[in-house]
Formats: sequence, C-alpha cells, structure tokens
Amino acid sequence: MKNSHRFFSNTDCEYFPCHKTRRPERFNCMFCYCPLYFFEECGGNYIVLDSGVKDCTNCLIPHTPEGYDHILGRLKARFAEIRGAASEKK
Repeated sequence: MKNSHRFFSNTDCEYFPCHKTRRPERFNCMFCYCPLYFFEECGGNYIVLDSGVKDCTNCLIPHTPEGYDHILGRLKARFAEIRGAASEKK
C-alpha cells in the first residue's frame, strides 16, 4: 500500500515496527500514538495495569491499513456524543 492520507509506513524510524508483527509491509505508522488511548472503551486489544494505565502492546488496530477507518469512526461517534450533550445543556 502506498503512503497516503490513510496509510504511512515510516520504515526509517528507529522503532519500526513498534509492535510485533508478521507483516511489516502492512504496518501503518499514521497513528504513531493512538488517539483513542484515553477512551474508556476504544475497541482495541489492551489490558489495564494495576496503576490504571492501559497497556496497548498487543493492539495493532492503529497500525493496520483498516485502523484508519476504525479510529475515525470512533472519533466521529464520540464527537457526535459531545455535540449532543452540549446542545442538551442549552
């Protein structure tokens, strides 16, 4: 897959790939840091440590070509919730 607005692979990064993968050619670096990290339920494969911190080591959703659609869908839904809550307060 070519680098685009939906997929970018930074093979020159010293951390590439930052998660274990059998298919580095499909590793998407677009969301180097997942924008869903602070969502209570992000839909990813994570565990919550005793400290309350999410460990996303086993989650590859942001790093797949399909991850772009997953993340944007979750963000759009959350923004719609926020807009709805804000309009109810008026």
